[in-house]
Amino acid sequence: MSDVQTEVFRSAFRAECHDRAFMLAAVGISSAIGFDRDSYILTVDASVAAPAVDHLRSYAAESRPAPPAIEPRSPKPNAWVGCVIYVAVLLLVGFAIANGWWRLDAFDVGDLNAEQLQRGQWWRAWTALTLHLDGPHLIANLGAGIWFGFLAAREIGSGSTWFLVVTGAAMANLFEGSFGPPWHRSVGASTAVFTALGLLVAYSWRLRLLMPQGWASRWAPLVAGAVLLGWFGTAGEGTDIVAHVLGFAFGCVLGAAAALPRVQTVLDRVPQWLAGLAAVAQLGIAWSCAILRG
Repeated sequence: MSDVQTEVFRSAFRAECHDRAFMLAAVGISSAIGFDRDSYILTVDASVAAPAVDHLRSYAAESRPAPPAIEPRSPKPNAWVGCVIYVAVLLLVGFAIANGWWRLDAFDVGDLNAEQLQRGQWWRAWTALTLHLDGPHLIANLGAGIWFGFLAAREIGSGSTWFLVVTGAAMANLFEGSFGPPWHRSVGASTAVFTALGLLVAYSWRLRLLMPQGWASRWAPLVAGAVLLGWFGTAGEGTDIVAHVLGFAFGCVLGAAAALPRVQTVLDRVPQWLAGLAAVAQLGIAWSCAILRG
């Protein structure tokens, strides 16, 4: 043993030093408690300082209180309702156009034509979401939209989810049409599909920021969403990658905002049927403008 003493712990409370001195004594390490006019100091012989520090670290880890339990969130009811309406709207538009119920040039007045949108035909950002080139195009967007929309509706609410999805997807189309080349044209609900994905992952990510967990768990939803975007959003010939990325980005912004406590309170106060009706009304108003003014 040497006469050199090494500080291994200090605290404003003598009891904390005493507890650690008792723990060190239990493993055969002698210690002393001093005071330097500011804090109480626990010292040991320099020859045993390293093992003493290791024991103190283990003691601190074992003494750390367990994080509070995370209460599971109850899923919102009737998440399937919005999905049924989503399917009904897309099938109705496709059936109406195929049977000539509307103008024969519905694609010409309803697709996302950047040149026409830049001339003031804003409704194209909404109407383009309901148009599809063929059956496989429609089925793919139906399947993915139902899945992501259902999962998001369980978290946010059916009506609120689809209102945010339609709004975010239309904003993405407006952005792409306004700042893209005039010759750009596109149709399809895939922008809405990736808006729903962004809405879901950003909402989950924002809620996890308030939970006692590691960074990997907190950021897992956004990472998973980005992987799905890269996997499904860039596949296929003629894929509008920009629209998918923009839809995902606008969905993330809306999802993160929807998870804020004040916004959650507002969304919970609005009846889900009313929010869902507002989503359908957006499309109805847009198509009315396309048919009457296109």
